[in-house]
Amino acid sequence: MSIILRLDRVMADRKMSLNELSDRVGVSNVNLSKLKTGKVSAIRFSTLNAICKALKCQPGDILEFIDDGEE
Repeated sequence: MSIILRLDRVMADRKMSLNELSDRVGVSNVNLSKLKTGKVSAIRFSTLNAICKALKCQPGDILEFIDDGEE
């Protein structure tokens, strides 16, 4: 099973740049870039909360579960 981050898609839908989101959320560009590209293994709820507030979205808009058939 895999959790896929769709932050890039939500940002594009909202026409928000990485710099703008970084300013609104208070997280560095580097860390947001890692989130955007899916190169992280965890995310703090406080960060997820701030991202959802800035993008006016739900966590399910950013996170997607993909069942890869492993059990």
